[in-house]
Amino acid sequence: MKNFKSYLLLAIAFISINAFAQVDTKKIQGGMWIPSLLEGMNENEMQLLGSKMTAEDIYSVNKSSLKDAIGHFGNGCTSEMISSQGLLLTNHHCGYSRIQSHSSVEHDYLKDGFWAKSMDEELANPGLTVTFIKRIDDVTNQVMAGVTEDMDEAAKAGLVNKNIQKVTEAAQKEAWQSAYTREFFKGNQYLLFVVETFTDVRLVGAPPSSIGKFGADTDNWMWPRHTGDFSMFRVYADANNRPAEYSKDNKPYTPAHHLPISLDGVEKYDFSMVFGFPGRTNEYLPAVGVDQIVNKLNPAKIEVRENALKIINEFMRADQEIKIKYASKYAGVANYWKKWIGENQGIHQTNAIELKRELEADFTKKVAEKDLEGYSTLLADFETLYKEIEEVSLARDYWIEVAYRNVELLANSFRTFQLEQAYTRGGEAAFEQARTRVLESLEGTFKNYSAKVDEPVFARLVSLYAEKAPAEYVPENMKNVDIEALTKDIFTSSKLTSLAGVEELLSGTGVEVMAKLNADKGHAFGKELHTIFYTKIEPTFQSINLKIAAVQKEYMKALMEVFPNKRFFPDANSTLRVNYGRVEGYQPKDGVFYTTSTTLKGVMEKYKPGDYEFDVPEKLRDLYEAKDYGQYGENGTMPVNYLSTNHMTGGNSGSPVVDGEGNMVGLAFDTTWEGTMSDLHFDADIVRSIMVDVRYVLFIIDKYAGATNLIDEMTLVHPKKK
Repeated sequence: MKNFKSYLLLAIAFISINAFAQVDTKKIQGGMWIPSLLEGMNENEMQLLGSKMTAEDIYSVNKSSLKDAIGHFGNGCTSEMISSQGLLLTNHHCGYSRIQSHSSVEHDYLKDGFWAKSMDEELANPGLTVTFIKRIDDVTNQVMAGVTEDMDEAAKAGLVNKNIQKVTEAAQKEAWQSAYTREFFKGNQYLLFVVETFTDVRLVGAPPSSIGKFGADTDNWMWPRHTGDFSMFRVYADANNRPAEYSKDNKPYTPAHHLPISLDGVEKYDFSMVFGFPGRTNEYLPAVGVDQIVNKLNPAKIEVRENALKIINEFMRADQEIKIKYASKYAGVANYWKKWIGENQGIHQTNAIELKRELEADFTKKVAEKDLEGYSTLLADFETLYKEIEEVSLARDYWIEVAYRNVELLANSFRTFQLEQAYTRGGEAAFEQARTRVLESLEGTFKNYSAKVDEPVFARLVSLYAEKAPAEYVPENMKNVDIEALTKDIFTSSKLTSLAGVEELLSGTGVEVMAKLNADKGHAFGKELHTIFYTKIEPTFQSINLKIAAVQKEYMKALMEVFPNKRFFPDANSTLRVNYGRVEGYQPKDGVFYTTSTTLKGVMEKYKPGDYEFDVPEKLRDLYEAKDYGQYGENGTMPVNYLSTNHMTGGNSGSPVVDGEGNMVGLAFDTTWEGTMSDLHFDADIVRSIMVDVRYVLFIIDKYAGATNLIDEMTLVHPKKK
């Protein structure tokens, strides 16, 4: 670890001293940087791109800084404080399930929007959390204490996990705070995060889906884009401004910092910083690993979801009640389906696999030149291990996509399977606790469930599993059977298709419930799938993956030693990160160039009356015709979206985009289709992120919704007119 830190410092020093004499700005874009470690290289790079902020302006423990305004929204998106009264901004698609939960056919907030004109009208959201980072500490030495090279990988992992638990529990924090520890640089570094998590988060405002989801699945991941992808919530705290469960006595949270909002917009080449919680990237995978993802695993997952989406879409278009029930689920399934397609195309378009092979050839040459024998077998080890894991990885993805995610009856059977396992391991006491959890979970599931939708999805996806999953991982009850007849039999008889049925199935003693479960055809069918997953697929996968992770950790360290002049950032892992770039268009293919921004004119050009993706509310059309844009328009137009070179991934949704002085200028919500490959390979020539111009957000709140009470809370500034 001491050597690893030395290599990291050497790389930073080299760049800081030598690289800025003549800089190709493309080469200093990309990366997801740890906010507590920005001083030096990152600070210099940001300033070269136009930032006027210091590292301490962005992250500080001792004074208010930008990090105090950034919240992890629901553990899956990012959000930001935009007023001193706890007002929170995030994406519409991040708040979508909450908006849906408050919607009904009579009060369809997805269709009509929702605006609280006073705090009394704001809607509570049980289970929704927003987490703020208070402090980040390096705990690498404590986590690695006692780990030696002669230990096998399972023993190393066990000790590391034990040390993580010890370090996390011992973290210095206040009673109302919590902590967690995450690995970085593939296990070469560990950081501890002290956080405050707020659980009283109320819905404040959301535009109708015809604005917040304009373009829906057709435009998802695409440019040009014209989507007002935002929603608003408010964080509440107790009388001491600390986290508290929902209470009418709670007060709006007063953040240590909230973001001023710029009314001046953006121009080409303006500095652009995104601050948020990116989910997962794998920038340092070997070529063989990327090849396997792109050519083996992604195509299988794409096919499964494509089949599910086609069936669900037909039902949603024919039935408004089903459309409301399945709106959030459909969007979630479609999102990564389209993302994987774009990822594959981007990898092929940029020749990323071959570029990795070229890097590996250079790596091999330098390892030999420097006589670094310890690194000489790493690439060969990758080749062996990825070949070994390919079939079980494919089987695992089929199980996840079919049995866990997209066939709801099988997902229900997974819960009852877990209940049966709890009873087997812990008897009646464990069974009672597990039954309560299962019933609570399924109560929410059945609120948005339709057996008539799920039945054809079951038939199609189970057929795919039986036909295309590796044969050794396909259970016997899926072989040589009439899937259509099997489906009809299960959906006719199983209790797993309704809440009343499940409640009946799970009533009685543990012994009685086990007998009923195993007589239920839905549970019995799912049980075979889940059993083979836990007894064969997952143990095999994890055993090989543990070996791959060990090689990947060593390879990460080796890359930084062999290429000390290259920039290395830790892969995203849902922790707070900074990434920076600038506003810029791009050329996706020969003869095509995309400009940096779109306007409300483009919304009207896409307008299709009555179409669920491209309808436009009458009031928005009227505002456009009257050119009534208030203080938010620019030269007679209303800016809507724009592009930047920022490096983002899932989890960055809802992240604020700030200018060089720390003012909010945009709201991140997507990347372009070609840019989705940046999880595996970043290329500043083609990767672009898509932002809502914050002026469009303000325009919708003010001129469309008339929610001037919210505008009055914000700090609006003109940084370019000083």
